[in-house]
Amino acid sequence: MQGFPKLPQAAIDLYDEYTHITLDRRLFLRRLSELVGGTAAAYALLPLLEANYAAAAIIEPDDARITSETVSFDGPDGPVSGYLARPSAIIGPLPAVLVIHENRGLNPHIQDVVRRAAQAGFLAVGPDFLSPAGGTPEDQDQAREMISALDPDATLGNALSAVAYLKGHESSTGKVGAMGFCWGGGLANRIATKASDLNAAVAFYGRVPPAADIANIKARVLLHYAGLDDRINAGIPEYEAGLKQAGIDYELYVYEGVNHAFHNDTAAARYDKSAADIAWGRTVNFLTSALA
Repeated sequence: MQGFPKLPQAAIDLYDEYTHITLDRRLFLRRLSELVGGTAAAYALLPLLEANYAAAAIIEPDDARITSETVSFDGPDGPVSGYLARPSAIIGPLPAVLVIHENRGLNPHIQDVVRRAAQAGFLAVGPDFLSPAGGTPEDQDQAREMISALDPDATLGNALSAVAYLKGHESSTGKVGAMGFCWGGGLANRIATKASDLNAAVAFYGRVPPAADIANIKARVLLHYAGLDDRINAGIPEYEAGLKQAGIDYELYVYEGVNHAFHNDTAAARYDKSAADIAWGRTVNFLTSALA
């Protein structure tokens, strides 16, 4: 972690439990207060633990290098909205990348990641997988609750429709990759097991797909993991064994000493600029090669 105060690892682990498992906010705040020595100290730490969307934009929405718009495509059960971006200066079709959000929905940070992908030379779209529930709310806790209530099979159906949308888009070469973060990383892994025409899958600290489905993967796979992320990392051995057994072309990196969500620059406590920059560089190079 660079540029932010050092937080106790136990506080970061507690926040991960709160945002990804079953801990409610009242219990989380009580346990955080006990951990750091009082309620005032706990509330002082919250801005470092929670995402700050005011710091979301590495590439501003009005950056002249990028053309962006809100789009909609048909899912199995109705329309799905999304945020699409492409580089302004490139004429002609581009390799396409699906950018899948965390369990907070299509928020300003993920929209910025879509623009970063566009700046790297891709036609990029970030679907709002909360579209069937009315769209991503501003409140992060509400978004997480809505994500947890989604039907996994229906969400996968919408994701596969997003791949088809990009594959057939007039500005696409027809080569498509999927890139996801946290909840979205898990979904990227699942898409890879179901979309035989997917060319590349990139999962940042995502849950592994069912072991029985791993052999179905046709895409090249890139996996990024955080060294301190014991919860997600528990699935690495089984996933890697399945990839090797099936002869799937994959790359796997574990970034030592960093936390889950290390790529998210709006979450001060867990963001690690060095690891994020390395992982992003590897991702762009991988997608450029896989989607050529």
